[in-house]
Amino acid sequence: MKIGFFDSGLGGITVLSEALRRLPNENFVYLADTLHVPYGTKTPQEVCGYVKASVQTILKEDIKALVIACNTATSIAVAELRNEYQIPIIGMEPAVKPAVEMNRANGKRVLVLATPLTLKQSGYAALVSRVDDHGSVDSLPLPELVQFCEQLNFDRTEMAEYFNCKLAAFDLDLYGTVVLGCTHYPFYKEILKGLLPSHIQLIDGSHGTVRRLIQVLSDRNLLASPAKAGQSQEGHITFLCTSQDADYVHKMERALEIYTEHEKISF
Repeated sequence: MKIGFFDSGLGGITVLSEALRRLPNENFVYLADTLHVPYGTKTPQEVCGYVKASVQTILKEDIKALVIACNTATSIAVAELRNEYQIPIIGMEPAVKPAVEMNRANGKRVLVLATPLTLKQSGYAALVSRVDDHGSVDSLPLPELVQFCEQLNFDRTEMAEYFNCKLAAFDLDLYGTVVLGCTHYPFYKEILKGLLPSHIQLIDGSHGTVRRLIQVLSDRNLLASPAKAGQSQEGHITFLCTSQDADYVHKMERALEIYTEHEKISF
């Protein structure tokens, strides 16, 4: 059986990459809802319908667990999905809690970058209210960034101009952590590192999400057995998209290659 990953487009590949690194013996299937990407600029009702339809599609792939690798989709639909299906469903939320904890000692602020729809959800407001005791969290919507990523636009000059424009209103010396609150955004980690002051740390939710996935699979005895001595058992990935577009499947494969190379540089 496979582990399912779902996102509106390429963003969930940043989480899939972490899962591949931590779970090399597992097989994966990744579904992108290319008929409706991006989610972050649509209504909650629209997104909920899209997510439910896509989950019905990926459940046909004999999966043992599902990762909703999209902060927006998680905030809108994960509760209903868990009520409807018996398989483990792991969602995502912006990494606000660890960001706040990282800054408790230094008094620095936290800046959350996310889609407009994620930032408007009551779940996000509740998250910030729960963990932000000192009012240190600020939010910045970046609605265009998903489309840049979907176009595989990682041009450093163009993207640096975009980020500098968006961040111009913030005194970055006041911030200690920037949260990448959309799974598309980690594709731009290296560019952001070159623009932000050196004391600012960048975090996203992929590590925590994969840790939770591993815990759930382990608790239910669903982890794949390690390869036996002398045998190779690299995990296999199946890429699918709701538009059934072969070119987009190639784009997903290319995006995984690009992100994996980015991560090698980071490590």
